[in-house]
Amino acid sequence: MTDRRNSSSGATRRGFLGAGLAAVAGSSLASERTRADAAPAAEAAQRTVEPFYGAHQSGVVTPQQAHTYIAAFDLTVDKRDDVIRLMRRWTRAGALLSVGEPVEVPSAKEYSDALDPADIVGLGPSRLTLTFGFGASLFAKDGRDRYGLSSQRPEALVDLPKFPGEQLEPARTGGDLFVQACADNPQVAFHAVRQISGLAYGLAQIRWVQTGFVSDYGAGKTPRNLMGFKDGTGNPRIDDAGEMAKFVWVGDEAQPWMRGGSYIVVRRARMALEHWDRMNIAFQEQTFGRKKMSGAPLGGDNEFDPIDLAKTDANGDPLMPENSHVRLAHEFALQGSKILRRSYSYNDGANVIAERWPPWRQGMEFDAGLIFICYQRDPRSGFIRIFDKLSRFDMMNQFVTNNGGGLFACPAGVAEGEYLGQRLFEAGA
Repeated sequence: MTDRRNSSSGATRRGFLGAGLAAVAGSSLASERTRADAAPAAEAAQRTVEPFYGAHQSGVVTPQQAHTYIAAFDLTVDKRDDVIRLMRRWTRAGALLSVGEPVEVPSAKEYSDALDPADIVGLGPSRLTLTFGFGASLFAKDGRDRYGLSSQRPEALVDLPKFPGEQLEPARTGGDLFVQACADNPQVAFHAVRQISGLAYGLAQIRWVQTGFVSDYGAGKTPRNLMGFKDGTGNPRIDDAGEMAKFVWVGDEAQPWMRGGSYIVVRRARMALEHWDRMNIAFQEQTFGRKKMSGAPLGGDNEFDPIDLAKTDANGDPLMPENSHVRLAHEFALQGSKILRRSYSYNDGANVIAERWPPWRQGMEFDAGLIFICYQRDPRSGFIRIFDKLSRFDMMNQFVTNNGGGLFACPAGVAEGEYLGQRLFEAGA
């Protein structure tokens, strides 16, 4: 019998423990050095300010932050002047919050309670952006022109059609007003929406909210969604002004108040992660149309390799399946339908879920998935055109169910001295 304590091929218990302790000590020292090196960078990022004022609203082509907090509001007032008062408040608050300053409270008569900044003391702006939008119900609701704005509703601000397979919940859908806070610190983003909500007291109330996060793979790298795949590889370049003007920013086709703005579509897409996790990787890659680890399109080697829809395997079958997510989306891109995706993952714990595809599981499952967010010049030629086909033929549908969200018109940016949507409310006067 071999004595493994003295065998060159076997590790002794004492040797294993010694090596383990040494590794832990080395790892600890390395971690301390990493934290020390990272501290100045983290502090600098904390202090970084994204401009609030400008030709376009921030948060659209801003390099994506790590966290988001989204809220939709229903107005509770009947007078347009009250809506304008709210827009003035939100504009002033957005400018202050974006530089890490507390929201001022002009008088106890105007605000019922002082807004408390204590929860973000020492956190800095953390690249906070606030992006505001208007829902179709701001212009008319239940057939009534509430604020004299119906003539200013853009043609592109349509009612989203009913797509196959979606299970929209009214409590998670629509809204008169929309705001998205994005920041590299989740508490900064939440604090911003708390202040926005506080300023709306007596004028508007929250309809629905949603938090989100993106994986941190470093600057310039594509984040992964909860399915484990890179999400956003095929986006138009945000640093290409020509691409943004063509596909994201609204032009002369719209009313003056909307020119330079964009349309945002938000979809809360719950993923059947329990079902997905039981699929082998080859099937997952066929469904998505990309390799899981590298992000390369099927038939390619690297993430940003061109997508070749004509490539076939030894049997003559397409390497990129005809109903794969990437193939369907890419075909629309070739036809000129492009959108700027700025999505976030979400994790809202667990809930009682009834699956709509085999094996038709029912019971407690993760309520987690994707907050699909996209900006475009016109949703009719962008999201609606693309998703109409994806909702029917995309292999991904057996793992994803849309249950909330909406379409909102995000007006152009604000100059100092103006308020959000000023040109809209002046045109409707």
